[in-house]
Amino acid sequence: VQLQASGGGLVQAGGSLRLSCAGSGRTFSRYGMGWFRQAPGKEREFVAAIRWSVGTTYYADSVKGRFTISRDIAKNTMYLQMSSLKPEDTAVYYCALDYTKVPMVPGTYDYWGQGTQVTVSS
Repeated sequence: VQLQASGGGLVQAGGSLRLSCAGSGRTFSRYGMGWFRQAPGKEREFVAAIRWSVGTTYYADSVKGRFTISRDIAKNTMYLQMSSLKPEDTAVYYCALDYTKVPMVPGTYDYWGQGTQVTVSS
């Protein structure tokens, strides 16, 4: 399984970005996917997750109402639409996949991608 995250960049506070995570390999039997982030000097934290088959979504309190997770089953791709970005959203964002659960706890998923940098300037 390979997960390719993309869409990061530099944006001003209040702006928007959309991240994508394209999957390849044995992804057809996944149960859930999610986004995590890690800022410099901090531990990796949960951002959002989705149950792949039915689309049920989960969010960290810090991003609820600002971020939207979605997936395109035909394209085998997960997205994270980020709006009203804040400097504290600056981090490397990683996507993750799990075969038996919705990944919401850092380090407990089956696969993860290489990460994409999001930088929000004040």
